[in-house]
Amino acid sequence: MARQRSRNVTLTDVARRAGVSVATASKALNARDEVAPETRRRVLEAAEQLAFQPNVLARGLLTGRTRTIGLLTDELGGRFSIPILLGVENALANGQMSVLLCDARGDAIRRQHYIRTLLARQVDGFVVLGESNDLRPSLTRHIPVPVVYVYGESDNPDDLSVLADDEHGARLATEHLVSLGRRRIAHVTGPESYRAARDRAASARAVLAAAGLQLAGGAPLFGEWSQRWGRHAARTLLAAHPDIDAIFCGNDQIAAGVAGALREFGRQVPEDISIVGYDNWHEFAADCQPPLTTVDLNLQRLGETAVHHLFAALDGQPATGVVRQPCRLVVRDSTGPPPPRLAR
Repeated sequence: MARQRSRNVTLTDVARRAGVSVATASKALNARDEVAPETRRRVLEAAEQLAFQPNVLARGLLTGRTRTIGLLTDELGGRFSIPILLGVENALANGQMSVLLCDARGDAIRRQHYIRTLLARQVDGFVVLGESNDLRPSLTRHIPVPVVYVYGESDNPDDLSVLADDEHGARLATEHLVSLGRRRIAHVTGPESYRAARDRAASARAVLAAAGLQLAGGAPLFGEWSQRWGRHAARTLLAAHPDIDAIFCGNDQIAAGVAGALREFGRQVPEDISIVGYDNWHEFAADCQPPLTTVDLNLQRLGETAVHHLFAALDGQPATGVVRQPCRLVVRDSTGPPPPRLAR
């Protein structure tokens, strides 16, 4: 039967078409367990035939929920924000929920204004998106609904934070280089003030120590998250340690700069020196010459994971602490075993 929608269809119309009470029709449409499968089938079929669109506001009055989530970020235009937001939106859409997005731009006053605004809209919960994996002040005391932090750890251990596992990512990168037979491995990364940089460096050192090796040069080279720093660091390394055979970089921008400097010095990648990046940022990783082996943070999945934990909290099963999501290694052409003449 063709759909009809000549006027606003009500729940009463659906109930009448299905031959049930309004209360039973409501329970069927809301997937309540006390409705028999055959009854639910008839109600859903009637709703489809009548092109019934439930009144979300009315449903909210009955259930106490608006099926809307507030997403609060400090850096909407950041490199990591968009993939996480896509994951959040995808998971919410699958749950037939909507999202209201607010960018505080790092401003505490703006952030509190947005919290009040979202609460006035009666959002069911919050996802708070950080700009890095670093610790951030908890906002939960200002928010009377469930909150999940993603890509930024709350400083309150009673909150739930979903993070990319930087130690795991660095371990994958370093173990890959060691497995290829690389033995003089350097590490070039971003500012030491970033916890992600410190965690990756510590993990790389631990893997090398387990293999009976040390970082080339004895310590990581901390600097900027930039190609310029990658070029400068590569020149410094080659001048002081011309026998290095691999460089693990703290992000793909640094790795692209390193690759450019190595070409200037006539070093072949990966034959002479293998390079591993971090982030799997397509503009740098796939377009680098040669394309970069790199660590993917699975940022979209990170956003989806945060929403799944928020759903659990909304269902009365909140969690606390830190959830660290594993990374994955994407192998491309910038890594390989050393030539036989260089292998030891």
